[in-house]
Amino acid sequence: MTENIRFEQSSGNVFKDIGFPEAEAERELLKADLAVEIYRIIAGRKLTQAKAGELLGVDQADVSRLKNGDFDRFSVERLFAFLNRLNRNVEIRITPAENAKGHQRVVAV
Repeated sequence: MTENIRFEQSSGNVFKDIGFPEAEAERELLKADLAVEIYRIIAGRKLTQAKAGELLGVDQADVSRLKNGDFDRFSVERLFAFLNRLNRNVEIRITPAENAKGHQRVVAV
């Protein structure tokens, strides 16, 4: 028995795909990308959530929220500050867009 499976091509932004307004979808994807990088650094250093919280100046529950994708409590600026506390520079680079509208993205090196 063959089952037809329908799929839809992603726009590249899951938040846009699930119906967020475009500006909000861009902001949420940026926050998600930053949070993933923060958590990669924490995991790479083998820090407990409690130790990571001490380093970031937040409680363990906030570190858990980051890990679990709950970004509502965190602004982009606050996530930048977390990266600084993890000994990372945050640089903003502005380049011409390939199409009529630009986008935001995180590139970690």
